[in-house]
Amino acid sequence: MEYEYGQEPGAPIRSGIPEHGRIPKYYAAKVEIAALLQELGEGEPLPAERDLALRFEVSRETLRQALRELVLEGRLRRLGRGTVVAGPKMEQPLSLASYTEGVRRQGRTPGRHLIGLDRFACPAPLAADLGLQVGDAVWHMERVLLADDERVGLESTYVAVARVPDLDTDFTPDSSFYAYLHDRLGIGFGDADERLETVLATPREALLIGTPGALPMLLIHRLSRDTQGRPLERVRSLFRGDRFSFTAHLGTPNPGTPDPGTPNPGTPD
Repeated sequence: MEYEYGQEPGAPIRSGIPEHGRIPKYYAAKVEIAALLQELGEGEPLPAERDLALRFEVSRETLRQALRELVLEGRLRRLGRGTVVAGPKMEQPLSLASYTEGVRRQGRTPGRHLIGLDRFACPAPLAADLGLQVGDAVWHMERVLLADDERVGLESTYVAVARVPDLDTDFTPDSSFYAYLHDRLGIGFGDADERLETVLATPREALLIGTPGALPMLLIHRLSRDTQGRPLERVRSLFRGDRFSFTAHLGTPNPGTPDPGTPNPGTPD
């Protein structure tokens, strides 16, 4: 049996087709182009806009809207003056594994480019997160995240100078900060709280990462603690939404384990 636009029941993109079957012309073209991408394969150039518009019987502007969405979704990417089929998104685990480990598991080469390393007096909100006194010395390290020399994100790390006093002289900025803490300073990570949201990059962030300002970004806020439960770092990581997806392993809690969202009996709320 043949289905309209080639969308068999259960196909992920089928959710975009209303039950009445009437869809915008750009979306119909987008579905057709998505099928074409499967035939072409990663890195292959897309046919010229004029040829695609004639092939799918749509206007050039309608075709461009379909292409824009595929670029934003990370299925196409601009290369010079042309457009090529993008590779699969990198999967980054939502875990205490470092960015370096996550990228290496994808067969890519991780890297970082240092934007700045500054020392400043800790303000009140950050002091509360890191368990410090207002005015204590804090490092702020900002780095562009790389995968095979492609700029894919921006990371800001805040850590107390007292925990890493020689960060400015003893740490190689393009290496893993987690490996430095563990291997050089003997500091292990115990647990962390993370919050994930979608945002648009600021003009400065878009310039540093090399993306259009309209490209959706995935923003992760992380507060990490060491194995003794002491606050260790606060991290703000911005990832390109067209190049990354995030994974997590979920399991059922052990019997008798309290729900983390429920106060313990006998403990003040």
